[in-house]
Amino acid sequence: MCGIIGYVGTRSAVPILLEGLQKLEYRGYDSSGLGIIDLKKNRIVIRKRQGKINQLRDLIKRKALPNSSIGISHTRWATHGAPNRINAHPHFDHSKTFLVVHNGIIENYQQLKTNLEEAGVKFVSQTDTEVISHLIGFYYSQITSDGNNGLTNEAGGEIVSSLFEEAVRRAVADLEGSFAVGILCNDCPDSLIAARVGSPLIIGIGEGENFIASDVPAILDRTKKIIYLKDKEIAFLTKDKVKLSTFTGEDVSPKIETVKFSVDAVQKQGYAHFMLKEIHEQPDVLRRMFKERLKGGEVVLEGMELTLPQTINHIVIVACGTAYHAGLLGKYLIEGMARVPVTVDAASEFRYREPILTKNTMVIAISQSGETADTLAAVREAHAQGAKVVSVCNVVGSSLARESDGILYTHAGPEIGVASTKAYVAQIAMLYLLALKIGRENGQLKQAVYQDLIAALEKIPDAYEQILVKKSHIQKIARKNSHFGCFLYLGRNVNYPSALEGALKLKEISYIPAEGYAAGEMKHGPIALIDEYRAVVCITPQSDTYDKMISNMQEIRARRGKMIAIATEGDEVVQRHANHVIYIPKTKNILTPLLVALPFQLLAYYIAVALNCDVDQPRNLAKSVTVE
Repeated sequence: MCGIIGYVGTRSAVPILLEGLQKLEYRGYDSSGLGIIDLKKNRIVIRKRQGKINQLRDLIKRKALPNSSIGISHTRWATHGAPNRINAHPHFDHSKTFLVVHNGIIENYQQLKTNLEEAGVKFVSQTDTEVISHLIGFYYSQITSDGNNGLTNEAGGEIVSSLFEEAVRRAVADLEGSFAVGILCNDCPDSLIAARVGSPLIIGIGEGENFIASDVPAILDRTKKIIYLKDKEIAFLTKDKVKLSTFTGEDVSPKIETVKFSVDAVQKQGYAHFMLKEIHEQPDVLRRMFKERLKGGEVVLEGMELTLPQTINHIVIVACGTAYHAGLLGKYLIEGMARVPVTVDAASEFRYREPILTKNTMVIAISQSGETADTLAAVREAHAQGAKVVSVCNVVGSSLARESDGILYTHAGPEIGVASTKAYVAQIAMLYLLALKIGRENGQLKQAVYQDLIAALEKIPDAYEQILVKKSHIQKIARKNSHFGCFLYLGRNVNYPSALEGALKLKEISYIPAEGYAAGEMKHGPIALIDEYRAVVCITPQSDTYDKMISNMQEIRARRGKMIAIATEGDEVVQRHANHVIYIPKTKNILTPLLVALPFQLLAYYIAVALNCDVDQPRNLAKSVTVE
């Protein structure tokens, strides 16, 4: 949540910062701002605005900034304080010597604020971030009043043991919680400092210029050389040099990595929305995964360095949101194929229920970004109890990847739309592969069944193409049903998690209340919702529970409910009960969640478009939830 980009170099900073912010807007978009150092007048100048980045652009057009080659900027997802201009970042210290942008939450900010107020500091915003800038300013004043303690700025613009550095070190030592910060100092106009604990931050290495950013897309068109800043590390940047150290001052050797995906991956490429583009990318995502992970009729899971069958007798899956729904499906798959007991927890609840874990427990953590705060906290709790952790993650070098014993990268590519599509499909595909692998290695899955399922999996990308060819049919159904004020999604067995995910997609981007239920639970309460003013989506592929789903549909029809059915191609029976039918190609029942996901995504997308909703940036949401 929240997006940061900073620049130090020789070019004009403002256009670079604005372009970078635009590419980070999926991380938060209720207010934005930037600050630069006016090198001629030796002062920091800022512009801040409530609303999206375009409104900040308009402000800067009307109220131009002086040319500068150094600056920091921020797009906000509000936590402390309303989304307005005053609470927008960046934030000054009391002397306007320091300027700070921040992603995360400072948990002890109230006590720090009280201490600073008692020392005479006056606050102007409601944010926790302002505490950081004032703390740095406070320590800077303290150091200078003590005669610098031997700390000086070395020649050539290098920040080694400078006053700026020391003030930042002392300030971050006081902070509790999660944070990624970018800091300017008016007294060091050629230098930029960044630091992190818990919230993501990267360093971009250029020629005669360097960057900080919350995520790769912000700077991908500028450089592909990246340093992933680790927890409790500080980066000191000039245009020619990047120096890393720990919060306690020990030098760190930077590891520079090269980003493999292209600039095209973070552009719309002619699609109306990123979400639609990412929906269309799913066949290729699956093809790449199966090509890498299915070799010679076997599942290959390089990256998961655990001996599962001999040591693991219990699996716990932890995840949030869409990834949690993937985890629920994972339970069905692993228990069904491998006969290993599986528990699924919302990561935000995991620590608080006092889970029972042992060295024979494997925890599977699922997160698109690898920076989800609650999931990271669950992983740390698992390690504290001696469990091994395998993560399913999309982002190479993320915090989750670094803190796991094994890592299964989905390699779905960057996902810019806030509502997850291709990341979810990649997650459940990886869980199919994991279940197959465990089931085969522990002897629970017969070779013939194993090979049959692999062959069926390899056909799924083509099945996606067949559904996408007929997307106009789904678009028509969406338009005809976009007026309903409530949706109920029903599924059974492996498609109960599909119902939950379908409902989540709809409410995320269209704001229509939607609930997902196990269809067998309909008569235990949800049936009270059904009338002619509400729509019901029934997941009804050919399966062992097909007849029971038809019975559910008859009960809904008797109460004048309006039904959309997801059914297997060739099924004419379902047409007698549903108002609309979306067909998916025939596949094995256990694989139908992979196919069901696509029409659900398209249905939600086209309903949101029909309602004029901001599909890629739905209100109140952000892509990467880096705070608890």
